[in-house]
Amino acid sequence: MAASVNSLIQVRDLKKHYNKGTIKALDGVSVDIEKGDVMVVIGPSGSGKSTFLRSLNLMEEPTGGSIVFDGQDITKKKIRNAEGKLVKLNIDQYRQKMGMVFQHFNLFPHMTILDNMTLAPIQVKHMDKAEAEAKALALLDRVGLKDRAGAYPIQLSGGQKQRVAIVRALAMEPQVMLFDEPTSALDPEMVGEVLDVMKQLAREGMTMVVVTHEMGFAREVGNRMLFMADGKLLEEGTPEELFSNPQHPRLQDFLSKVL
Repeated sequence: MAASVNSLIQVRDLKKHYNKGTIKALDGVSVDIEKGDVMVVIGPSGSGKSTFLRSLNLMEEPTGGSIVFDGQDITKKKIRNAEGKLVKLNIDQYRQKMGMVFQHFNLFPHMTILDNMTLAPIQVKHMDKAEAEAKALALLDRVGLKDRAGAYPIQLSGGQKQRVAIVRALAMEPQVMLFDEPTSALDPEMVGEVLDVMKQLAREGMTMVVVTHEMGFAREVGNRMLFMADGKLLEEGTPEELFSNPQHPRLQDFLSKVL
């Protein structure tokens, strides 16, 4: 599989094994993530979807394979610098370029929404506090929560917390956003407000990889779709192709249960 010129992340033969190889959470997954992709990953529980997503920024350390992001194989412990010397890979440098949004919002409960938003830009990117706050307020305004900047997470609904989690990740100006079932912990009436934010990001050209059970979102917003089962990538294509003409029997069975 040759990478295209627009390829942002190249995953090759990715493996994640547990219990001395008896459990294969990922079993040889290869895929290219292109700039501007809205890649939706679907599959039954335990199929490896979240492990795949968390491996992209090495929250899960792969057992084998490679992940080339921004021109660098981030699975390597050491890389050659400009002078040709072997130096330790600074994974945090690459993680800063990947925004991550989880099922649960991971907001600091003792900090205001504004402080949650500005913590990483100030501490990690050494952004001036006034600049970080101005940017945070602009992002909160974008998702209709500027008036909640001084509130604490406990004072927000689940949907509001998840919208904050999304714009908190955007405050780091990532090249790609990773979403791990961002609506699965929400009450049904709150799902739409989070999906609306994600749809807006897609319209603006943000590269996104989304693990989700929201088939309507996959069909409407995704431009590429992966179906995983048993740690393997069994089928990929456009949402139209996978929904209208699924080829693999496991995908046919899965869609018959969720649609």
